[in-house]
Amino acid sequence: MPDRPNLPVCSVCIANYNGGDFLIECLDSVHGQATSFDFEIVLHDDASTDGSIELVRSRYPSVRTIESADNVGFCVSNNRMVQEARGRYVLLLNNDACLRPGALQALFDARGGDEQGKILSLSQYDASNGDLIDRGYDPDPFLYAVPNLDSNRTAVGVVHGACLWIEKKLWNELGGFPSWFVNMAEDLLLCCALRLRGGSIEVPVAAGFDHRVGQSFGGGKFVHRSIRTTRVRRAWSERNRIFVLIATYPFPWMQVFLPIHLAVLVAEGLVLSLMLRDRRLWREVYKKALFEAWTHRKRAWQLRRRLQTARTVSALRFFSTSRWFPAKLAAWLRYGLPRVS
Repeated sequence: MPDRPNLPVCSVCIANYNGGDFLIECLDSVHGQATSFDFEIVLHDDASTDGSIELVRSRYPSVRTIESADNVGFCVSNNRMVQEARGRYVLLLNNDACLRPGALQALFDARGGDEQGKILSLSQYDASNGDLIDRGYDPDPFLYAVPNLDSNRTAVGVVHGACLWIEKKLWNELGGFPSWFVNMAEDLLLCCALRLRGGSIEVPVAAGFDHRVGQSFGGGKFVHRSIRTTRVRRAWSERNRIFVLIATYPFPWMQVFLPIHLAVLVAEGLVLSLMLRDRRLWREVYKKALFEAWTHRKRAWQLRRRLQTARTVSALRFFSTSRWFPAKLAAWLRYGLPRVS
């Protein structure tokens, strides 16, 4: 890693909670990056109980660490790191992700000069077998992910927070991650907020990153030809997607899609609970998500007012990367019903 006294160009920000052995692989992959610019590593430890912070401080003394006394979640962890970052750009990187050689340089080279701003990511590969997972993705009408697998297409609708490059100034203008999101869909919100302003979301062709998908927060992906997730992850995801829809969908599309989305969630929760013979699924995922969405409705509407006031593009352009066949239905038809633990 470059080691010169001037301020870094990029701050690699790693949110960690009980990272264990895969955190070491993550840090090694960052330290091994060859770049034409200076960068630093900032790590936020979210009250780990596995000795992660002690390991990092002893093995990587150059890493700037922020130690939280309480478990505050992914959103607050990243907000704190970006606030402390000294680089012009920040790369948010999951502790269960590893950069492939040339990754940082590829992101730097792709940053461009778009005055509306850019959010960048890299091709995502499954760390267990090397298979391509996506090159970013496009949202369906209810903001579920449709992976982009086209190597010739770099412009997408959304990229994952597991590896997300953004200028610090732009991050501050967009408002960062809402702390009340806690976990899940914060990357979706940030990308949609930028698209409302006319910015672009891109995944350069060069380089990539390997991801132990779901390792840091449990499930949520395709494993051995089945969908596996957890109740906690699913509840956060469903709740926060409601907030993103409320906040970012232009008028009158929000008023059209929100009631449809809520009705579909209720029906989905009831049907899945019956088919899987799992009452806890309804209670701990769907009922909880809907109840908390109602509880935080004022925050969602305040967020909508702020983002829609800054909107500079038409609804047609905002939805230009959307895919209209429901992604969740497509996944169920291909992989069957999810396994929820």
